[in-house]
Amino acid sequence: MTVLRAPLQAQVVQWLVEPDRVVREGEVVLILEAMKMEHEVRAPATLRVRELLYTPGETVNEGDVLWTAEPATADAPAALEDDAGGALDDGPRADLQRVFDRHALTLDAARPEAVARRHALGLRTARENVADLCDGGSFDEYGALAIAAQTNRRGEDDLQRNTPADGLVTGVGNVNGQWFDPVHARTAVLAYDATVLAGTQGFRNHQKTDRLLNLAAKHRWPLVLFAEGGGGRPGDTDMPIVAGLHVPTFAAFARLNGRVPTIGIAAGRCFAGNAALLGCCDVIIATRGANIGMGGPAMVEGGGLGRFAPEDIGPAEELHRNGVVDLLVDDEAQAVAAAKQYLAFFQGATPPGDAPDAEQLRQAVPENRLRAYDTRTAIHGTADIDSVLELRTGFGAGIHTGFARIAGRPFGWLANNPAHLGGAIDADAADKAARFMQLCDSHGLPMVSFIDTPGFMVGPDIERKAQVRHVSRMFVAAAHLEVPFWSIVLRKGYGLGAMAMAAGGFHGPEFTIAWPTGEFGGMGLEGAVKLGFRKELEAKPEGAEREALYQQLLARQYGNGQALRMAQTLEIDAVIDPAQTRAWLQRALEATPATRGSGRPVDAW
Repeated sequence: MTVLRAPLQAQVVQWLVEPDRVVREGEVVLILEAMKMEHEVRAPATLRVRELLYTPGETVNEGDVLWTAEPATADAPAALEDDAGGALDDGPRADLQRVFDRHALTLDAARPEAVARRHALGLRTARENVADLCDGGSFDEYGALAIAAQTNRRGEDDLQRNTPADGLVTGVGNVNGQWFDPVHARTAVLAYDATVLAGTQGFRNHQKTDRLLNLAAKHRWPLVLFAEGGGGRPGDTDMPIVAGLHVPTFAAFARLNGRVPTIGIAAGRCFAGNAALLGCCDVIIATRGANIGMGGPAMVEGGGLGRFAPEDIGPAEELHRNGVVDLLVDDEAQAVAAAKQYLAFFQGATPPGDAPDAEQLRQAVPENRLRAYDTRTAIHGTADIDSVLELRTGFGAGIHTGFARIAGRPFGWLANNPAHLGGAIDADAADKAARFMQLCDSHGLPMVSFIDTPGFMVGPDIERKAQVRHVSRMFVAAAHLEVPFWSIVLRKGYGLGAMAMAAGGFHGPEFTIAWPTGEFGGMGLEGAVKLGFRKELEAKPEGAEREALYQQLLARQYGNGQALRMAQTLEIDAVIDPAQTRAWLQRALEATPATRGSGRPVDAW
């Protein structure tokens, strides 16, 4: 005889068997209730029930005998049942089907007309962009079931169908997982959905944003923002607030600055609150058709400033020229590709790429010391092939900035541009370089500087642009660097400008080396001769005789300031064969431990 004992003190709710019935091992035979919770009691073996000792409504104590039974041979097996008593092959349970149906309303397929209008503009949906950014199957969406806070004016079914996710797709996914493990690939994603209430910032999508921003800060997840949208939404009615100026979103987003890499992408129209978040990002990627502004047409007109079409406000190509946009691309597919490439520099090393022909660097600098050339040939001739990403190409033309890899190891680089003002550093170039130093230092990327400058730009016109303050930013930024910094003088290394390019002075970097074409001086050689030997020159009559003396003195100055002389007096560390540049940098990078960086804020400008 086999007995079944009560597993806990409870009340008998329902017997699911009767005497003389054969029950299988594991079959539910009794429901007990304790503390408002129902507990299933299952058969311990295949048995034939003899006697049920309690009736529904009676209370049993733990250990009480509930029934008696005897061993039996099971009858032909019936269909297996799930825990709720339904057959497993009957399809999803009703509660699960409700979840499936509700989630289906959040997908693009549920709104074909809205998607078609989006595609007709040559643009992608928010979910298409997120799917392109994140590795397949890695995106976990937060807040997908949110709807606009407008139930006081619209029905719930309408809101579920037409305001999915409250116009903002948020979550966490892996980016560049083909190179990096999930710890380093994990990325927070915010994507405003322009097909839902014009991508405006609603009450609930602010809540979703705040939730994700807190998680990104806590776990140090980088963040990618798809910022298209019209700013604050006036139509939400379900909350007892007036202006909503107390929301923590903007401060929380700004606190990510310096803590994690942040990437903003703009396509279509990006105004007001959406643009404010975009402006907090480390890098802004925009499509050529984007418009970005702190106020859209309605706000401009409301301020009494006239009526303008959205396309008149902040066209991306203008913002690329004035420095707002770091990377200008043709479409969202290119924007996502650029975001992934940019982010990878902060995720770590990749497999080594192909090396360029190092000997080509021997011809990079013209033999004619006065001839302009493209200093970017130095970085392309040094870094892994196809690894170079240049930033802010439309702004601050006097200095090039960007990222690259050598043997898969990432670093930041900057280079003077002799094709602009002869390589002299003006206010815009200085701003560009100083902020780039902050960016690399904050996130732990070592830096390489390719120097060819006659110094800071001078003259009455440039000083009217606050040159003193702007160029001094380079010294301040360099003085606080915690990442390794290496300097390579390609040709001209003159005055304060050259010192600023070398992290404040030639002994500031971990090494300062020069190519054989390097030439040095406290100021430009031509100016040094004209000022330092003015009396001697003026003593000669104008014409061939004065010019001959000038050229003689200039040649003497050039000879004294050659790279070999600088190395001889230990003002620089070495003069190298340009073909050895990659080898020098590769050894330096291999000896550099990975670091999170200083974590200091990066200037929004």
